[in-house]
Amino acid sequence: MKNMETSNYEDRFAKELLEAERSVEGIKDDKRSYVKYKDARPLVNIKHMVESSCELYKDRVAFHEKFRKTKGYEKILFKDLLEMYNEFGTGLLKLGLKGKKIAIIGSNSSRWAISYLAVVCGVGVVVPIDKELPEKKIEDIVRKAEVSAIIYEDKYEEIFKKMRGKDDNCLKTLINMTKDGRDDDIIGFGEVINLGIKGLNEGDREFLDAEIDRDEMSILLFTSGTTGNPKGVMLSHKNIVEDIMAAPTILKVTVDDIFFSVLPMHHTYECTCGMLLPIYKGASVAYCEGLKYIAKNLQEVRPTMFLGVPAIFEKLYKKIWQNVRKKGKENTLKKIVKINNKTKKVGINLGKIFFKDILNVFGGRMRIMISGGAAIDPSVIDGIRDFGINVVQGYGLTECAPLAALNPDTAPVSSSIGVAFPNMELRVLDEDEKGIGELCVKGPNVMLGYYEMPEETAEAVVDGWFRTGDLGYIDENGYAYITGRRKNLIITKNGENVSPEELEYEINLSPLVLESMVYQDEAANKEDTLIAASIVVDWEYIDEFHSDIKDDDDEIIKMMWEIVDRINEAHPVYMKIRKINFKKEELLKNTTNKIIRFAEENKL
Repeated sequence: MKNMETSNYEDRFAKELLEAERSVEGIKDDKRSYVKYKDARPLVNIKHMVESSCELYKDRVAFHEKFRKTKGYEKILFKDLLEMYNEFGTGLLKLGLKGKKIAIIGSNSSRWAISYLAVVCGVGVVVPIDKELPEKKIEDIVRKAEVSAIIYEDKYEEIFKKMRGKDDNCLKTLINMTKDGRDDDIIGFGEVINLGIKGLNEGDREFLDAEIDRDEMSILLFTSGTTGNPKGVMLSHKNIVEDIMAAPTILKVTVDDIFFSVLPMHHTYECTCGMLLPIYKGASVAYCEGLKYIAKNLQEVRPTMFLGVPAIFEKLYKKIWQNVRKKGKENTLKKIVKINNKTKKVGINLGKIFFKDILNVFGGRMRIMISGGAAIDPSVIDGIRDFGINVVQGYGLTECAPLAALNPDTAPVSSSIGVAFPNMELRVLDEDEKGIGELCVKGPNVMLGYYEMPEETAEAVVDGWFRTGDLGYIDENGYAYITGRRKNLIITKNGENVSPEELEYEINLSPLVLESMVYQDEAANKEDTLIAASIVVDWEYIDEFHSDIKDDDDEIIKMMWEIVDRINEAHPVYMKIRKINFKKEELLKNTTNKIIRFAEENKL
């Protein structure tokens, strides 16, 4: 945000609106067959989006949320959202936070959403923080970002009081989003609202008339990091709204959709796609009470859209088949799936009749599931689709706000991460003889850079192309595929490249395996490269099908070697796995459920 004369800002806004309209024209001119939905409305910035949506959809439901354990879901309308957003934003300015960095940490809720929207739409820079981080890492982010205020849930209060007690300029203001009143120098969410109401009643229009620079940093996100070195990603209003305008051109979203919010809101995937996108399209968001309440909340809300990571969908799918097997109906269900797949080829989908009980597990109205954050097993996508729910895979990175590719809902390819959005580009650089190289993204969604890391920014963004670090290829129809990570690549002593992810995918196909990690055994001290695999056994599978050997480690390891030997037969010598580490507990992961490879390798 910058102080501009009103007339200058109006001129600037008019020019930016023309730019946004050109983006919409680019969408309409896109001739690719899967760009089906061309009703995008131009967005200048997030403030423009929030306020126009709240006017267009004012009497529709924006949020479904449980505020009391004894009551069911309650509704917040778009007009209520606008009112609280204006009040909270005005209240923050009354606290002297204009232009400051303000962090948010807590569970998914309407208060988290209102806090985020108010900060970015007229107060300062928002710094969403991962609620699963340990105290030391939270403090590192607060200090690195020079956070002036933090909006948090009750359970973090002692952490921030202690942090504020240190002699520095961070954390001058603490706002408890769980509380409503004021407790000494701790301000409750409701108290900020009251300050805003008072200001608005006195004619204060500072927040209402806030001038947004859509090209300036407004969001600062710290990546979770699998290398132990998180970076601060700087995003602008323009980065975000370009993604929001593009996504629903290949994925249908309507005012009748209810998004089920499970993934943490600090993550750009959930924030952009699970919060901002529904607001843009006049859809609603239903907040899950927590992972252990997923099944219960699905029945209560009966959502139509579900954003998740592979681990969630794979567990749900696995649970369905476990329940089917317990009832002795596995063969019957497989036959019904085959029949339905045949009828679908002639345009008749009997899924809602055949699989009514399974669909009811998801609430009975689930229309589409979107998987992102990591590669998903294509057989899980196909399997859930067999039951009558469309599943599409997307691809994104924090640096791309986050969307870079998505499978069209009318033409999804299970093994692909999708196609580039209108007004954005995907390409492969440094291709090898197999046509595999580094995936790169170019477009208005690419970040401004890494916070206070100019050298890293220059390495990551070259001539406007963001180098993702992911290896893959693009087929003749524009669909992109990922084969691994550049930094994980094992280069043998003979100069051959081995992608650990390719071998992990093959290992993980076995029902015996929960997860795996392939790596180069540095301690082997051999003349050639020794490829090893840490393999975690799936104890639920063992209990169900091999309970007689659950205490026999040697027998389980023998079964693992049978899996690995079959995989080795299909690969050249340099790719063969020659060592197995039998793991009884899950591998270390970051808060986005990605394996922390360096930590696992250090344990070996």
